[in-house]
Amino acid sequence: MAKKKWSSGASETGVQDKPATLKDLLSPDVVAGLKAQADKMKAEEQARKDAARAEAEAARKAEEKRLENDFGHLLEKSNLDWRKHK
Repeated sequence: MAKKKWSSGASETGVQDKPATLKDLLSPDVVAGLKAQADKMKAEEQARKDAARAEAEAARKAEEKRLENDFGHLLEKSNLDWRKHK
């Protein structure tokens, strides 16, 4: 005997019984305001990171310039094999 296929009504009720999300409950202007605020905060965070990176780069360049004028550092950094410069 062949088995009977039962149709399930659960799939139909699952689509209709979705719980309401916060986005559905809030008005569109409030959602737009929150998105704008989030974008603004992301832009401020990116600007802060860029400023910190630029400051670190400037500090690194200043330290490198200071070390270029330091004879002890240049002596340690140089190759001590002077024979190849004859």
